[in-house]
This record gives sequence, structure tokens and C-alpha cells, in this order.
Amino acid sequence: MFDSLTDKLQGVFRRLGGRGTITEKDLDDALREVRLALLEADVHYKVVRDFVQGVRERAQGAEITKSLTPMQQIIDIVNQQMIEVLGGGHARLEKAKSPPTVIMLVGLKGSGKTTTTAKLALHLRRQGESPLMVAADPERVAAIEQVEALGKQLSIPVFAVAGARPEQVCKKGLAEAKRTGASTVLVDTVGYVQLDDDDRKELKSLYKLLSPTEVLLVADAMTGQDAVHAAEEFHSAVPLTGLILTKLDGDARGGAALSIRAVTGVPIKFVGAGEKADALEAFYPDRFASRILGMGDLLTLIDKAKAEMSDTDVESLNKRMKKGTLTLDDFLDQYQRIKRMGPLSQLIGLIPGLSQIKKSLNVDEMDESFFKHVEGIIYSMTKDERRNPDIIDGSRRRRIATGSGTKPADVNKVLKQFHEAKRILQMISTGRGSAISPFLR
Repeated sequence: MFDSLTDKLQGVFRRLGGRGTITEKDLDDALREVRLALLEADVHYKVVRDFVQGVRERAQGAEITKSLTPMQQIIDIVNQQMIEVLGGGHARLEKAKSPPTVIMLVGLKGSGKTTTTAKLALHLRRQGESPLMVAADPERVAAIEQVEALGKQLSIPVFAVAGARPEQVCKKGLAEAKRTGASTVLVDTVGYVQLDDDDRKELKSLYKLLSPTEVLLVADAMTGQDAVHAAEEFHSAVPLTGLILTKLDGDARGGAALSIRAVTGVPIKFVGAGEKADALEAFYPDRFASRILGMGDLLTLIDKAKAEMSDTDVESLNKRMKKGTLTLDDFLDQYQRIKRMGPLSQLIGLIPGLSQIKKSLNVDEMDESFFKHVEGIIYSMTKDERRNPDIIDGSRRRRIATGSGTKPADVNKVLKQFHEAKRILQMISTGRGSAISPFLR
């Protein structure tokens, strides 16, 4: 995500860090490079202008050129300015005073609006809500079938009426929500090629009928400034309350993410970074800025981990760690939890320090095939071998390798990884890994 921009900004910081003091000329040269990096990332020119000006004013106010730690101060100033551009604080979804809360999702064709509707419904259900999805896009072929398929897959109810106009579907959908006691209604509206006068009228009519608490524009981040323009168009038709940027994992530049809030004044509330149903993250400007600057994002990583492990799971694992009784079944379980958290390349980018050496780790090659490789080896073991790996001798290694389609050396690698992980985890759980353990309590 935004690897090119991150690399260029880190290059600027490295060059500044090589100087004991920073002169006005050094600062001017650095800001010129930052400006070019942002423009190349397809950030709106007005946003770039204001960003650079803001950094300059903050730097002058902090008297960077007279500072004993100018490098750290510049990084902090750029970080603060980026957080401000991205919206400042976290913007939550609003709830209606009396249920159901109605969320109207709008967007252009191909933006990922329908799948995002389902992802948001799943996100809300995990927060204790009772969502109902309403399929109100009669224009696109198989749109209703897609919503119904997603609803079935995620066990989320869907209301649809084949052949009916959006207004009719929405009216009946609201009645169904009240009848079934749904706490939230998510309306998947028509995906437009572009907004003309008739489309605006249709949107306004639907808005009036629904009286939604939230109107969320789903925008494809990969379209760059086209996404920003679309946000302006939709905001002029109906009052947007939030933005959801999709396909952020494939957005190499980052122009939309860094421009859309500043240009429209509408906060980004969620970002989509993957195809899986749970690949929707609440948007936090401070965390996002940290990622762009290559400083990682531990809080998001912790959120992902919490979603995969309950307090009971953690307590049980911790007891086995202290006793040193972890098995290969535990090892496999943790691998599978990590796999569900998202691509390994994304997770590595969330860890401070590791994002800078991500390329040298070849994590892109380690993702799906890497996990399957480990799973295949462990699944080829007997129950006794998984519980007590010490009994695995040469003949057993050859049998496991044959069963998993690997080599005995690969089996050795997995066993070595297991023993090393077990040793480190036991040190952490007993307090001997003092450099790491405070972060895991």
C-alpha cells in the first residue's frame, strides 16, 4: 500500500538524517522533494500546496534549524500535517435515535459498492448489531442475486423485490426491518456510470424517502483523482456523511486517500484492503499516516489479533506457554489465525521497523503458498507426532515429506521454527523475555 510514496518520503528523511544540523536550504530542498513525491502519488495539487505550506510553517515555528534533534522533529511535523490532511480524528458511524439506523451506500459502477455493503454489514454484526441488507439496484444485471449470495454466505438477511423500482424496494425494506427488529438497514443503491440530472433526481428522491442517518460514498481508491471528482459530484447531489475507500491494497500511489477528505470535507470512515468479507477496516488518520511514513501500525495489528483470539483463547495459550506444553497443533492454530488476519505482506507493514525491510524479507512470496506449505507438513503428521515432535526421527521425516509433497529438509525447517517459537514464547510468558513481554501483557 503506497510503497512508492513511503520509499520516497523515507529517502528524504534519510538524507536529512545524515546531517548534524539542518539549514534553511536543506529544509527547502527536502520540502521540494516531498512536494514532488506527493504530486507523483497523484495527490490533488491544492492539497500538496497546503500540505507543504503547513509543514513549512510548523517547522519554522519549532525552529528546526536551531534544534539539537531536527530529524525527529521534521518526521513528527510531517506526521502531524498528514494526520490533519487525512481528517484529524477517527469518524465513527452515527446511530439513529430510534432504530433502525439507515445507511445509504452510493457510488459509481465498479467501485465495489455491493461487496462493501456486505462487508459493512458483517462489521456491524460483529459489533452486536442486527443488520438487514436491502438490494435496491435494479439496473445492474444480477445485482440482487449478488447481494442474496453474499447474505447467504455471511448469514445476514437480505430484502429484495425483483423488478421493483428502488423507491418501492426501500419502502418495503424499511417495513421489513421494523417487522424483524433489525437495528441497522444497509441500502445498496444503483451504481451509476456518471451522475446526470436524472440520476441526481433519483438519488434525492431516495434520500428523502429513506431519511438516512448515514450516506456513505463507496469510492475506488485506484481511480485516484477520478474518485475525488466522484465524491464532489455525489456530495452536491446528496449530503454525504462519510467515505469508504475500496481496493486500497492495490492502490500504488495513494492520491485519492490523501486528497479526498481535504477536497470534499467529508471524513473517510472505512477502507477496504482485500477481497475477503472481513477486509474492511475502520479508518484512523493517525494510524494511516504512520503507515504511509513507514512507521508501522501496531494498534491495527492488535485489533486484528483480538478479532481472531478471545480472552479465553489467550489465557489457555498463556498457561500452556508457561508450562512449556505447546504442541504443533497450537503452532498450526496460530499460523491459521495469522492467515485469517490478512496477507502476510500487509501484516509485516504494520510492525514498526519491519515495513522498511519488507522487500528483503520476500513476504509477497511467503503469503498463501507459505502457509499451505506449513499446513501440509503438519497435517501429514500423526496425532502423537504433533503432540510430541521429539519422536520424529529420520524415517518419520521422510514419510511426512512424502505425504506433504515436500522434502525432509522442509520438515526440518518447520520443526526448527516450532522449537524456536516455543522457546521464545516460554521466555516471554515467564518474564525472561523482558524486552518483548511488556507489549504482550
